[in-house]
Amino acid sequence: MNHPTPPPTAVPNLPHICIVDDNLMAREVIADLLSTEGYEVSLASSGPEIIERIGDIKPDVILMDVMMPGMSGYDVCRLLKQEKQWQHIPIILVTALNGREDMLQGLNAGADEFLSKPVNGSELRARVRTMLRIKHQYDALQSLLQLREDLSHMLIHDMRTPLTVAMLYNDFVLRRVQDGSKDKEYATIVRSSLRSLDNFMDEVLTVAKMEQGALKLELTETGIKALVAQVVEANLEAAELRQFALLLDAPEDELPVCLDVSLFKRVIDNLLSNAYKFAPEGSVITIRLRYEATAVNALRPSFRLQVLDEGPGIAPEDQTRIFNKYEIVTLKKKSGRQTGLGLAFCKMVVEAHGGRIFASANTPKGAILTVEL
Repeated sequence: MNHPTPPPTAVPNLPHICIVDDNLMAREVIADLLSTEGYEVSLASSGPEIIERIGDIKPDVILMDVMMPGMSGYDVCRLLKQEKQWQHIPIILVTALNGREDMLQGLNAGADEFLSKPVNGSELRARVRTMLRIKHQYDALQSLLQLREDLSHMLIHDMRTPLTVAMLYNDFVLRRVQDGSKDKEYATIVRSSLRSLDNFMDEVLTVAKMEQGALKLELTETGIKALVAQVVEANLEAAELRQFALLLDAPEDELPVCLDVSLFKRVIDNLLSNAYKFAPEGSVITIRLRYEATAVNALRPSFRLQVLDEGPGIAPEDQTRIFNKYEIVTLKKKSGRQTGLGLAFCKMVVEAHGGRIFASANTPKGAILTVEL
């Protein structure tokens, strides 16, 4: 009696090693030396082949010969390390070259480890195991970061409903209290804080989309002076409550530019909010707009937007770090500055528009945040 053949037992995901060498025998020798480790092994005969197939192979470690015709191991290594989706894959260069310059060339290309020819089996297996540990640690960290990101987004979406209710009832109170009363002042402060929280949640989601390449700018032509004036007007009440002056220094004429108006308004608003945190009572915050000399006739109009405050200023070593979202905690611990995601958001939006943003000192006191577009 014939019995049906049972389905094959599922094999757990094995570490995947890719061997790249133009010499067939060399590929097979290395594969044989790794056969005792139980790895899944793929073979490629050239640099262009591994570049073409890497998306399908998705190796955990790449073992690659340096001296290959057409495209050397250095060239392949350099190309893969420039690609964000592949740069985390450890690359072991296999070479008969033992000179210091050869090793430096490999390190400059992004190689993670080296093996000398003829390959020693014990050394090969040890190097591969080390690289696999690094790769697995990276994968575990990425999974943890993705989980944290997903939880953050879930929390933000869940916070939307109570925040919307709070803003609705706050507006209800504002419409019914008398102008000039303390209740009006308190409700206005609450409204400003609620809007800041709403903007912060938008920024978290927008930054995540930008990092994933999922955000597309919605460019429309607008007058930059009118846009800046609109944001300044919306912030006058907040400046008055904080007891400092908010001034707009802009040319008389208008300059039409192509921007994502919604995102860029939030950039300006964030720059002003940053200045508010450090502006002493009775001081002046100036938002200055200037056009490039050729902007009116240029195919791509350009302008410079600056927010100047008279606060404690920014230490020279922190003038770049304040725009990095990964430096937020460090900066808070160091100086107590209320650094948040706002400036990191500004940097991402400005750079998405093809511009740049930077900080400098405001002589004699304070800081200047500059956007050039």
